[in-house]
Amino acid sequence: MAADLTWLEQADLSRRNTLGLPGKARFLAVVRSEAALHEVLSSVPAARLPVTIWGGGSNIVLQGDVDGLVIVMAIAGIRVCSREGDDVLLAAGAGESWHGLTRTTLAMGLSGLENLSLIPGTVGAAPVQNIGAYGVEIKDVLASVRAWDRETSQWVTLSAADCGFAYRDSVFKSVAPGRYIITEVTFRLSASLQPTLRMGYGDIRQWHEQQGIVRPTANTVAQAVIAIRSSKLPDPARIGNAGSFFKNPVIPVAQADQLRQRFPALVGHVQPDGVKVAAGWLIEQAGWKGLRRGAVGVHDRQALVLVHEGGGRGSELLALAADIRASVHEMFGIELEQEPVILGRP
Repeated sequence: MAADLTWLEQADLSRRNTLGLPGKARFLAVVRSEAALHEVLSSVPAARLPVTIWGGGSNIVLQGDVDGLVIVMAIAGIRVCSREGDDVLLAAGAGESWHGLTRTTLAMGLSGLENLSLIPGTVGAAPVQNIGAYGVEIKDVLASVRAWDRETSQWVTLSAADCGFAYRDSVFKSVAPGRYIITEVTFRLSASLQPTLRMGYGDIRQWHEQQGIVRPTANTVAQAVIAIRSSKLPDPARIGNAGSFFKNPVIPVAQADQLRQRFPALVGHVQPDGVKVAAGWLIEQAGWKGLRRGAVGVHDRQALVLVHEGGGRGSELLALAADIRASVHEMFGIELEQEPVILGRP
């Protein structure tokens, strides 16, 4: 067996999804190079069965066995492509840990990813979801994506514009799901650790004030983000979760104004297309924060996070999510949209 490819049958997926939900893959291939990916895609299972690309499993609700081929992207490597003054292009393999990449770039004296620190998952999955936090989305720092186009059977390089980024969305997720298999992502970063910092969030400013830091840097922003996320979000290694389970809904300004008459403390931020409302606040007001239902529940510090204590199934978590959505809609007239992807047979 080649060192860059591992084949498994009836592979356990419970340790490959951060919710820790049970399920098996009929076939599973761990690929560590583009050559290995090409070999897997040329195989009999890939020709006859549905193919699912798997990263860190941090954005998945597994509701049972996956009757197909799961390809785990484990392509590693981080390299500097070019430098022009403070502008640096840096490429990372799809299998690299996202948080590991943020730490590596800061250690290299590069800034741009600090607001996205401690987000779980892999580099290859990040553009699919257009991950974002504290005023930064991956679209703000992505230069290009290298991927295998399954429709044309050729390698392609997609620019940020080609990726069709939107809030927690991309061409990879909603326009052409399954068409592109990302193997490498290139980022446009800065060699200055004091760029125009995105300090718009009060929590980040407050952390710096508490630490007595007058001149923030990319490193201190990363420290702030890590501290804030650690205080609010559970560690998947200790309690099963997939991070934010629902998107923050964007509603018309008129609807937000009407809601504020009934709920003066409504948490929302004005956007070009309306008002982005904090989904966690809606869920908490509807009375779900800290609720437990058997093996699943709502985190007691962040209502946006659904948790799995162990021994449960994906169907239980999805039933809880459906009840939360119905409750929020009844109370506020707002439809919540789930972030994680549902995989496996019920």
